[in-house]
Amino acid sequence: MSFEWIYDWLPFTFYYLMAVLLLLANLTAWVSILFLIPGNWIMVLLSALFYAFMPGQGTSGISLTVLFIAIVLAGLGELVELLGGSAGAAKKGASRRAMMLSLLGTFVFSLIGAMVGTPLLPPIGTVVGAILGGSVGAYIGAYLGEVWKGNQSVDRLEIGRAAFIGRILGVVGKMAIGVVILVMITVDSLI
Repeated sequence: MSFEWIYDWLPFTFYYLMAVLLLLANLTAWVSILFLIPGNWIMVLLSALFYAFMPGQGTSGISLTVLFIAIVLAGLGELVELLGGSAGAAKKGASRRAMMLSLLGTFVFSLIGAMVGTPLLPPIGTVVGAILGGSVGAYIGAYLGEVWKGNQSVDRLEIGRAAFIGRILGVVGKMAIGVVILVMITVDSLI
């Protein structure tokens, strides 16, 4: 019995196994956006490594055009998150200290929110908990930043509310762009 067919079958199978692993790694990177980790950039990096080390099978493979579009979209995602998270609070007169504490609160409370939400409703609870926790953290951080600074001339509650809403809009916008990157790269690598 001849096993020569295995030499033709292995490269094909290995490529698609690596493409599925890329999908899973990119999905993990996308979820990491909830915790202030640059998940879109991680997806771009992983996809660039896939492009460099995994030659396409026939017409499959990530194209340089898709990789370039992913880079542009990742930059746009960062801009959306930055503008969403800070612009509202800054517009209301937030100090630099309030915005820095807002970022710190976002990070800490998104982790806490994910830990609280996961046991309640495992996949969805993690996402909702991280988004709401991060937004509450942004609110608390902005409010405490203004209290710490001793700023009496601004409305602390209004600044906190703007940080809360801005954080929700920023992370949802960045995650939406991340979904576009994830789908675009997955389709390009598998088809």
